[in-house]
Amino acid sequence: MSAQLRAAGAIAPLARRVTVRAVRQFHQLPTGGIQRVEIAARGFRRSVQFPANAYHNAVIVRNASFLRLLPRLAMRFIRIPALFGGLMIGVMGWLQYQAIQVGNSAQEMLGTVKNTVTSTASGLWGGAKDIAEQTKRGWGNTTEQFEMPEWLEKIMRREGGPGGSKGGPGGEPPKQSKVGVAAVAGASAAAYGYEHSDEHDDRSPEEILKDDNMMYITKRMIEIRNLLQKVGQSSSVTLPSIVVIGSQSSGKSSVLEAIVGHEFLPKGSNMITRRPIELTLVNDPDIKTDYGEFPDLGLTRVTDFSMIQKTLTELNQSVPDSQCVSDDPIRLTIHSPRIPDLSLIDLPGYIQVAGENQPRELKRKISELCDRYIRGPNIILAISAADADLANSTALQASRRVDPRGERTIGVITKMDLVDPEKGVAILSDRQYPLRLGYVGVISKLPTPTGLFRRETSNLLAGINRNEKTYFNAHPFEFGPDSGVSTGSITLRKKLMQVLEQQMSSKLSETTEAIQRELEETTYQFKVQYNEQPMSAEAYLAASLDDFKHQFHDFATTFGRAQLQGLLKDALDQKVLDQLAARYWNRPVEDLSVAPHEPDNIADLPKADPKSPYWHRQLDTASSALTRLGVGRLAATVASVAVHTHVDKLLDKSSFAKHPSARRVISEAASTVLADRSYATSDGIEISLKPYKFDPDIQPQEWAQGREHVVGVLQGELNQCQSALKGLENSVGGRKKLKEVMGFVDKARKGEIIIEGDHPSGAGGYSAALLSRGREAVFLRDRADIIGLRILASKSRKCKSLENKYYCPEIFLDAVATKLAQTAVLFLNVEMLNDFYVRFPREVESKLHEHMAGGGLERFAREDPKVRRHLELVQRKELLELVLGKIQDLNRFGAVPGAKGKDGGDGGYGKRRGRRGILF
Repeated sequence: MSAQLRAAGAIAPLARRVTVRAVRQFHQLPTGGIQRVEIAARGFRRSVQFPANAYHNAVIVRNASFLRLLPRLAMRFIRIPALFGGLMIGVMGWLQYQAIQVGNSAQEMLGTVKNTVTSTASGLWGGAKDIAEQTKRGWGNTTEQFEMPEWLEKIMRREGGPGGSKGGPGGEPPKQSKVGVAAVAGASAAAYGYEHSDEHDDRSPEEILKDDNMMYITKRMIEIRNLLQKVGQSSSVTLPSIVVIGSQSSGKSSVLEAIVGHEFLPKGSNMITRRPIELTLVNDPDIKTDYGEFPDLGLTRVTDFSMIQKTLTELNQSVPDSQCVSDDPIRLTIHSPRIPDLSLIDLPGYIQVAGENQPRELKRKISELCDRYIRGPNIILAISAADADLANSTALQASRRVDPRGERTIGVITKMDLVDPEKGVAILSDRQYPLRLGYVGVISKLPTPTGLFRRETSNLLAGINRNEKTYFNAHPFEFGPDSGVSTGSITLRKKLMQVLEQQMSSKLSETTEAIQRELEETTYQFKVQYNEQPMSAEAYLAASLDDFKHQFHDFATTFGRAQLQGLLKDALDQKVLDQLAARYWNRPVEDLSVAPHEPDNIADLPKADPKSPYWHRQLDTASSALTRLGVGRLAATVASVAVHTHVDKLLDKSSFAKHPSARRVISEAASTVLADRSYATSDGIEISLKPYKFDPDIQPQEWAQGREHVVGVLQGELNQCQSALKGLENSVGGRKKLKEVMGFVDKARKGEIIIEGDHPSGAGGYSAALLSRGREAVFLRDRADIIGLRILASKSRKCKSLENKYYCPEIFLDAVATKLAQTAVLFLNVEMLNDFYVRFPREVESKLHEHMAGGGLERFAREDPKVRRHLELVQRKELLELVLGKIQDLNRFGAVPGAKGKDGGDGGYGKRRGRRGILF
């Protein structure tokens, strides 16, 4: 439609009978405008019929001069490079020329109107408001053809800023008639595609209201359908979707992209769609930029539709070539103010013959996958190309198998411009494959971009609508209003919304009854199994955490300085035994050579000289090694291991034992808190123990306690030696066999048997492995004998006195170890243990909160089978209650008056819904 036609369109649609109302008004016109118009005659002059091809209904428009804007624009372009500014001034000159042309055309039309219309109608053209409105429309149509870039629009908007005109005095927009307000406010206009088409929206206010009500109902029903998908487990609890089927290269993807208004589907010569694409279109009038979401992938607000196309391609290519198709759907939701609320499912295209690199059963797999989706109650959108015989349409053949009466199948004929108009009409009026929902002819081609400037958004939808209108208007006899056929993407959008709403409404009563039955059964199970006890993932986590904290509190009250000192003393006792073994006990049997003579044998210690430098040096060296071995690091390690072990035991007894990931988080939290204080605590302990490194001061009472304690330590070591010796007896075949080997080793070490080195094959009739066990048994026997002697010595009267410490090194070292443990624990308890008890619960909450973010909480709760069943039952009950509530709201909406048809009725809604609403 040209700019002149659209400028005249505000008065009345072309090719229709209009009623011209003459109104008595006086208009005060601005200076330089048309002079005052006299009072119009009373009454109405009706039945003024204009030819469809003439511009008789145009208004008088004075030339809108934009030269006044050029000086101000030139001032703005001073800061812009000269070349760019010059280009813009040229552009504005071109706009001025176009506006003058529009004004001249309007004046020519005025001359024709004066010859045919009486003077009483001239008052209608004299209003200043009409002049302002037509000037605005002329400017809008001119800029619409030009399609200015955004930066130029911002400049022009600044010109209309404070102090500038914004449509009327005081910045108020021009008033519109009630019909105009209804047309502007109608949400269905954008959804149908009128805003992106040259086709005029000639619906009456009642029809607009009815369509808007239908959009609301469809939106709510799609919400209900999505909720029912989450309920699952019952085929009766469902609402229909629109399933798109068609052969490859039939234009199936182009039809979907024409409905959406964006290129987003995978493209390619080979089969690209390998998985069902469950596409949900959401009409959102409040957003400014269209975007898509992949809920299963966590991708939200993807505004770049090329990225959506790339993601869909990658998801489809993830299906292996050997499998080719998969029934695992891809869920995509697209939000836009220019799309209808629809629920679509795109399926792989039918093929006739499998390719060379495709499995032979591919054709059967695609057919089975499509048959699974096109079953009732889903609506079938059967795509067929106009240049192919309908008798060979695989989509229609498949739909007739499951819908033989054609009650839920919409036929879409693509590529209408590739056949003669007569043949196109015959296809759309086909009686061989009759469909109750009919056929719609479309030309879903991407238009060729034209013009110097063009916008990135909405080009696809606008271009398709423009191409369709150009083609179908060129053949008015075949595709005109009186032809009885449906054509165009706008018609297809409207039909899809109407059919989906009708099918959903027809199934809603049946679905409601099924939901009520499901809810009653779920409520009964909830009462019997769980006594109506509510459950949520948050509540389960809170209960589990509270239980663990309670157990940890009990541990913190029972595990303190005394327990920590006992653990550290046990560790130091082992260090004492190591020093005793290194300085006093160890007599390893490394080979079968004769044992060297030892002048200072531990067995001779009770009879040794009290001032013997050898035994003094041995004890001083062992004591120094004990105090300087790094007690601080040992104490911190012992405390960390002990606490961490107890935390693991608490986790084993808690609910977190069933949740490996959460248990790992809590364990890591314990390690983090302990590691934070480990080094500082170790350094502090070393500083506190520094006086004992040079002169450990042992008191008589500490000596007496050490004497009692060391006997038990030595007895434990003796038991271990005897146990190891028993293990060797079992490994060589018995005690007798081991004694024979030990006797052979003793004779060799005494020199009674001369053996030169160890032979790989053994010696004396014994294998090398047996001799190795014999040497080990001799070592354990000798060590056990020494420990036995030292136990007797520690119990003797000589070891009662501290003065005889060189005769009793075991007691002295034990007393030093006890003193070290007591001193270290004082610092360890304050600096490490108490700090851990305070920080650990907080750290656990923080770490668990991070771990549960992004859906982790629900996964955590469902790791426990019992909790998962409880949660699923509660969620199912809540979803069913929510669905019933939405259906009741929808029922109340259906009873709202106002959706009347042209004949004063409800346009068919009342027959289906009844007086009380859409259900009953």
